[in-house]
Amino acid sequence: MNLHEYQAKELLARFGTRVQRGYVASTADEAVEAALRLQQETGTSVWVVKAQIHAGGRGKGTIEGTDQRGVSLAKTLDEVRRIAAAMLGKRLITLQTGPVGKIVHKVFVAEDAYKPGPGQPQEFYISVLLDRQRSRNVIVYSPQGGVNIEEVAEKTPHLIFREWIDPAVGLQPFQGRRVAFNLGLSGEAFKNMTAFLSALYKAYMGLDASLIEINPALKAADGSVIAVDAKVALDDNALPRHPELAALRDILEEDPMEVEAARHHLNFIKLDGNVGCMVNGAGLAMATMDMIKLSGGQPANFLDVGGTADAKRVEEAFRIILQDPNVRAILVNIFGGIVRCDRVAQGIVDAYRNIGHIPVPIIVRLQGTNAEEAKKIIEESGLRVLAATELEEAARKVQEVLAQKVA
Repeated sequence: MNLHEYQAKELLARFGTRVQRGYVASTADEAVEAALRLQQETGTSVWVVKAQIHAGGRGKGTIEGTDQRGVSLAKTLDEVRRIAAAMLGKRLITLQTGPVGKIVHKVFVAEDAYKPGPGQPQEFYISVLLDRQRSRNVIVYSPQGGVNIEEVAEKTPHLIFREWIDPAVGLQPFQGRRVAFNLGLSGEAFKNMTAFLSALYKAYMGLDASLIEINPALKAADGSVIAVDAKVALDDNALPRHPELAALRDILEEDPMEVEAARHHLNFIKLDGNVGCMVNGAGLAMATMDMIKLSGGQPANFLDVGGTADAKRVEEAFRIILQDPNVRAILVNIFGGIVRCDRVAQGIVDAYRNIGHIPVPIIVRLQGTNAEEAKKIIEESGLRVLAATELEEAARKVQEVLAQKVA
């Protein structure tokens, strides 16, 4: 589960991470109130207004139809109001959102962290995540942080460092010092960075996070280290341990089809293809998606109905897949181990009749217990459903359907 920047910063601050101060706003008036509050608390007369969406690249992104950036500096209260009004309710388009963009429902009004001082500000990239290959947590960091971190990784990979952490013992002091050294820090900034890393790792473990990304982590002019931006992704499987974190979910940022699927306890991820697929089991889903590609199509979704695959579950799965206008065919690939194939087949027929008109052909491949009986039920239903028992047969029928549609 992804969090907004303002949510991430609030949580990180609880673990002792120093963050850029600010307040969230849903209207232009609230944005001005947030700016005034910051002025009273910090004395700042310069503010940063940040669009809050679940996507990176906001600083380079623009509001649809304008040249307004997703992160903008305001030097007066009137500018705060104007910038917030230009963002709220509009679509922000970034490299990560694609051309469709995402609607901005909230903005974060923050203090200007780049205040003048005795030293020179410097931006770093720091993230904490799990390295599955090594079965260890890892801090990925670079002395070249900021909006162009992707270019740093691509063009100068030697500037990307990694520090692996044994989860049984946690981040050790010598590791924090090694990170600070590789970032070129010394003196007070060196000490502040080691403390920053310690707090960040505590937050990563304490929140059951799957990712914490700070870009940029700023060494301010006074030597302090501040999280100017923050991205936190939580492990969904750990949310039952953190009901207060589950409440931070913003379904407005999620795909409506995926939200609806979750309500019906379906594992669903929308993709960009033309063949919808419905399976029982994640491994079978991956194999089915590969088969669709080998058949000349592109998977339109990942959908695992689970081990029960009863009529109601199948019906809801069909309804969700059919919301995608790009779907030209649906492939149902069910392995009947615990569940009998003939019961699944009857469920498919019942679901088809309950939905009514289904505008695309359906290929059903059922294998396992009572597979032949299941095929007979499908063939005798009189519905626009093509039955198959072998994977190759199902793939061929997908090819034929797509060829007919093209023709």
